[in-house]
Amino acid sequence: MSGSQTIRKDYRSRINKVIDYIENNIDVKFSLSDLSIIANFSPYHFHRIFKIYTGETLNQFIARVRLEKAATALVLNKSKSITEIALETGFSGSAAFARAFKEYYKISASEYRSGVKPPNSKIRKTVSNSGKQENKKRKEFTMTTDYFGNKPFNQSWRIKMSGKKELTTNVEIREFKPFTVAYVRHVGPYAADEKLFNNLFERLFGWAGPRNLIKEDSKILSIYHDNPEITEEEKLRVSICLEVPSDTEVTGDIGKMELAGGKYAVGHFELTADDYGDAWQTMYAGWLPKSGYEPDDRPCFELMLNDPKSHPEGKHIVDICISVKPEN
Repeated sequence: MSGSQTIRKDYRSRINKVIDYIENNIDVKFSLSDLSIIANFSPYHFHRIFKIYTGETLNQFIARVRLEKAATALVLNKSKSITEIALETGFSGSAAFARAFKEYYKISASEYRSGVKPPNSKIRKTVSNSGKQENKKRKEFTMTTDYFGNKPFNQSWRIKMSGKKELTTNVEIREFKPFTVAYVRHVGPYAADEKLFNNLFERLFGWAGPRNLIKEDSKILSIYHDNPEITEEEKLRVSICLEVPSDTEVTGDIGKMELAGGKYAVGHFELTADDYGDAWQTMYAGWLPKSGYEPDDRPCFELMLNDPKSHPEGKHIVDICISVKPEN
């Protein structure tokens, strides 16, 4: 590998570090100086390098992520007022948020919350990992609740999706402790692209293996940073991650981030590569509305529990984990 290639990979890792910081502190007022320090660039160079690697200026990126997070919250957290959502996503108040939202989506936040689609909307059905876009045929969900579950007084649910294909899962609430991951990140379309995911895993494991970081009990996960119903495909971000010790040093384009602990709704699935979209829909459209919980701001992810190549039917055994908190 040439020196210039190494530098480019290092730059990408440093830009990703800034993006992670922005995403985890979206309610903060950011300054170019502070973010350039995180990236270890001078402010002059940082602004230009950020645009080269993201295709957006720093201010454009921050504004877009804030508006997309707000749009998701308007739909999924209807117990919150529009003003609360505006403040939580970094806007100075409801008036500033209203102007920015209408300029970006061409409709008001209240119209968006009521189900009005933006003009020329590119909204797609929820997809993840290798999953294809959801079939347009309506799917029905049935949910039963067990207030004892496998553990004393632990509430659990069984969800069944019916339609063109049936899919059943058990959902439980788990408490995760904070943990550190090393990751490789892809920006762009990823739905139904199994080759892409295989390549990302190979890159990560190719880096981690020689460093003896792959342990039998290490968490392996995919984090989806954007809502594919809102964010344009070309800007979707997915990180393929491996749990590592907190003091692990990363190199090249390998990044490192801390994942906060807390409550997660965990749905257990055995899937084909085409089932991921339906699995996520089962969690969001089947389980969430009747659960008494609402989404929290922490990232959602898929925990990979097997190597599909070793499964007799080639199936993926996956826990889909959605950060949650009690509904207000």
